[in-house]
Amino acid sequence: MGSFRQLNKQSAPRKSTASAWTSAASGVVLGLVSLLGLGASPVHAQNLFAPVKKVNDRVITAYELEQRVAFLTVLRAPGNLRELAIEQLTDEALQQQAADTAGVSVTAEEVLAGMSEFTGRFNLEVEAFNNIIAQSGVAPETFRDFVSHGLAWRGVVRARWRGRVNITDDEIDRQLSLTAPGQNVRVLLSEIILPARNPEELQSANLRASELSKITTLGAFATAARSVSVAPSRKVSGRMNWIDAADLPPAIVAQVVALAPGHVTEPVPVKNGVAVFQLRAIEELDRPIPADVTVTYSALMIPGGRSAEALAQAAELRAKADGCNDLFGLFPGSTEAQIRHQSLPIGELPTRYAVELAQLDEGEVSTALTTENGQNLVFLMLCSRSRDLPEEVSRDQLRVRLQNQRLQAYSTAYLEELRAAAFIEDYRGQ
Repeated sequence: MGSFRQLNKQSAPRKSTASAWTSAASGVVLGLVSLLGLGASPVHAQNLFAPVKKVNDRVITAYELEQRVAFLTVLRAPGNLRELAIEQLTDEALQQQAADTAGVSVTAEEVLAGMSEFTGRFNLEVEAFNNIIAQSGVAPETFRDFVSHGLAWRGVVRARWRGRVNITDDEIDRQLSLTAPGQNVRVLLSEIILPARNPEELQSANLRASELSKITTLGAFATAARSVSVAPSRKVSGRMNWIDAADLPPAIVAQVVALAPGHVTEPVPVKNGVAVFQLRAIEELDRPIPADVTVTYSALMIPGGRSAEALAQAAELRAKADGCNDLFGLFPGSTEAQIRHQSLPIGELPTRYAVELAQLDEGEVSTALTTENGQNLVFLMLCSRSRDLPEEVSRDQLRVRLQNQRLQAYSTAYLEELRAAAFIEDYRGQ
């Protein structure tokens, strides 16, 4: 997924995405010629407009899915391209609907500029890029729509939070001080996850989470976690392991580091749920805060949810697998749909995945999560975690970086809200 997925999710330019595209560009250019024969399988005429998914009133067709798979193939995107494609198209449908509701639109000139910026990362003109993808069966409209949806979403995020992302001088001073050795921190948290699988549950979860945010004692939060949380950590009163703050999503870190021990964050949207986190303890680390953290992980889907059989299979795999490369061989009959392998900046990880991975060392596994329908247990393994050391930056550069990080956090949280409130119907396999 990585940077290929995220163009349509960027609320503002970010250093991590730009550098990821720069590093990927040489590989794409070198591989384009060899990939020209690897386009997606042709769609049968009678199935061109067969629906594969419905997102509220928007129908995603088989043609759109095949086009996106072929486009991602040319881009040499990693992972299961069909699942990645349907996930992108689903997100884009939600994002475009939000843009329509907000009255945000993009001009033809803005789209062309966005396409030029995209292809410029490969040192190609738009026309040359379109000629290349056409040889793999990708229509120019597929590329145009990919960019157009991304620009519209960026406009939504900017319009929605215009005037609310004001970085103060004190925040810049604090960020500058945190780059000095000895100022990085790790935190000891507890969590409560409330279910929000539909609009009614989302409304109820937000109300309950707002009440939980008022808790100021460890005992009260522990009691609530055992009573209302749907996370496996409820068995231990919601308690989590020590976590480096830099390994957590920015949306959570921004709240947690400002808390006094015993106090609780405001509600944090997560996939199919709403979370709150309590700070139990905080301590300094003798190393600087990294400029960015990239996490590589594998997620294997084990049928059966949290059944005894699925948990037993996960325990067996945990005992046999020394690292992510072992998973395909150890899981009989594994397919790309069952194992997802990705490398993403911490701010682009799904929130639940990010929180679980933050508690792991390389090669360690979490089985705390299931897929949204509860039918599969997620065997989540941390493959590696890389940290970019901070660089010398000016106050203006730091202000822009902090603004972009905050917008990205708002963007991610808002998309989670849209997913939770949406009516989504999947026709595949029917």
